[in-house]
Amino acid sequence: MAWEDRTPFEAIKFQFELNEEKVIRLMRANLKSSSFKMWRKRVSGRKLKHGFPNQETRFKSPNQK
Repeated sequence: MAWEDRTPFEAIKFQFELNEEKVIRLMRANLKSSSFKMWRKRVSGRKLKHGFPNQETRFKSPNQK
């Protein structure tokens, strides 16, 4: 979900309880250095990566209602 440009950090937090800082650490630990740098460049300051456009959650775990 973090690699996908349209998925906001808030959706990741909602579904997996990982805040932006933890997502960044996870991505840094699991991606090659060049891939991580490319991802950070893409998502830094991107509107879609911060906040739900209409405050609706797009992604929900099957357990959540």
